[in-house]
Amino acid sequence: MNLTQPLLHAEAVRRVRAARPDLASAGLPAPGSLTAVRRDGTGPDEDTAVAAVCVLRSFDLATWAGATCDFVLGLGPVEAAAWQRAFTRTVFLAGNPDNLRDRFAFRHTAADGSAAWTAPGPDADTRTLRRLLKLFDAPAPLPGRPPVTIRVGGGPAPAGASGTRYTLHLATAGATVSDTLVHLNHLLAEAVLDRTLVPGDRLTLSQAPRLTTLPAPPVALRVAEAQGRPGALSAYAALTEREARHV
Repeated sequence: MNLTQPLLHAEAVRRVRAARPDLASAGLPAPGSLTAVRRDGTGPDEDTAVAAVCVLRSFDLATWAGATCDFVLGLGPVEAAAWQRAFTRTVFLAGNPDNLRDRFAFRHTAADGSAAWTAPGPDADTRTLRRLLKLFDAPAPLPGRPPVTIRVGGGPAPAGASGTRYTLHLATAGATVSDTLVHLNHLLAEAVLDRTLVPGDRLTLSQAPRLTTLPAPPVALRVAEAQGRPGALSAYAALTEREARHV
């Protein structure tokens, strides 16, 4: 399947309309307008803008992706809805969660302690944490690695659950670790919130320089402005279904 500019633009419009139908006017004709809608939709007031905070001690792609799904699965319906309306905005900070848990409340911590998340909420709730730590700045290119498979929800699936196998495609050309965090965070969070991904599903993470074609129609797609190409869009992450099977 070719990821054409009309298809990418349609997906960007769909995302805005799904998260904020009140902002998605009939036009939205240009990629620049989509950026403005997403920015304005997060709320300009620091006391009311909704975001989650992820504190990272270190980053391993598969570990972090699995823990991200676990975090989103544990959200309550009210906070999940508010976060989805804010386009799953997340702030990434550098720090050791083990040294912070006595002072700050984390909703979820990765099994190896490498990352921890606060519940989505007003920026005012995490102002002290965000002032204490620096942004997680990882300008290095995403390291290449062979495909690796993770299970959504971790651990054994519930008895009788039906799991689906997906391929999670990541574009790596020109992408830094920080870029990948942002793109993958949005794709995974929204796929879980939309119930596209459920406990027991399996994701095989596969990296490629660019996503211009996919082996099947995507069930989730991360679209953003193309680097160095004003007015154009690119796909930075995509989820395609491989097969449904009984777990």
